[in-house]
Amino acid sequence: QIDYTGTEPSSPCNKCLNVSWDSTPPCTCTINFTLEHSFESNVFMYYGLSNFYQNHRRYVKSRDDSQLNGDNSSLLNPSKECEPYRTNEDKPIAPCGAIANSMFNDTLELYRIDNDTRTPITLIKKGIAWWTDKNVKFRNPTGEGNNLTALFQGTTKPVNWPKPVYMLDSEPDNNGFINEDFIVWMRTAALPTFRKLYRLIERKNNLQPTLQAGKYSLDIAYNYPVHSFDGRKRMILSTISWMGGKNPFLGIAYITVGSICFFLGVVLLFIHHKYGNRNTSADIPN
Repeated sequence: QIDYTGTEPSSPCNKCLNVSWDSTPPCTCTINFTLEHSFESNVFMYYGLSNFYQNHRRYVKSRDDSQLNGDNSSLLNPSKECEPYRTNEDKPIAPCGAIANSMFNDTLELYRIDNDTRTPITLIKKGIAWWTDKNVKFRNPTGEGNNLTALFQGTTKPVNWPKPVYMLDSEPDNNGFINEDFIVWMRTAALPTFRKLYRLIERKNNLQPTLQAGKYSLDIAYNYPVHSFDGRKRMILSTISWMGGKNPFLGIAYITVGSICFFLGVVLLFIHHKYGNRNTSADIPN
C-alpha cells in the first residue's frame, strides 16, 4: 500500500493537498517505492479511500438507475432522488446524483526503475467491472447512429466533473455510462474505508513474474480532494493465489460471529441449568 494523501510535509504530494476539483492543469507528484518480493501472477491495482461514507442513506439513494440503464426519458428528466445534483443551469445532469458527482478521478501510472531508466507498466482498464453491471445494469442512450455527443445532447455534466460523460474514454465500448471506471465507482461501498479496482496488470511471460522485486515509481495526477473531510488516499497492489486473494475481513467476521454465538451458548446453558428444572406448574384440584 502506498499512501499518497500528502498530509506529511515531507511527502511529494504535499503540494497537492488543497487541490480543487477543477484545477487546471492538475497537480502532479511522484512517489518512489520498492517491492521486496516479486508478484508472480496477475496483479490487481486498487485505489483506496478512508473516512468516505458511501453508505450514507441519502448518498446511496442519490442516483437514477433508469437513466443509467439508457432510458431516454430519464436522461432528460432525471429522478428527484438526484437532488441537488439533478439539474444545472436548467439542463438535466447526466449522470445525475451525488454518487456520480463525487466520482474518483485521480490518474495513476506505474513505472519500473532499472538503472535510472523508467519503464512504464502496462495497466489494463477493461475487465475491472462486474459483468452484470457492464452488460445489464448500465447502458448508453439509444438513437440514430452511435454518436454519444448527439445522444447526450441537451444534458450537462456533473458539477464536479471536468468533462462530460461521453468524453470519459476514446474507445466507444468504454465510454459514456458503460465506462468501467464509472461503473466501479457507482457500486457503493458498505464501510467508510474501502478500496476499488482501478487497473489490471496481466502476466505476459510464464518464465518471468508480473512485477519483479525492485524499485518502482507511482506518477499521480492529483485531482481528487480529500483533505477537507480528513480523508486519505492510497494505491494498493495485490495478487491472488489458488486460494483467492488476501482479505482478512471474512475471517474476522467468522471469528467475531462465532465468539458471540459461543458466549450466548454458555449464557443460555447456565440459565437452563439454574432455572430450567424448577416446577412451575400449579396444583390443579380434582
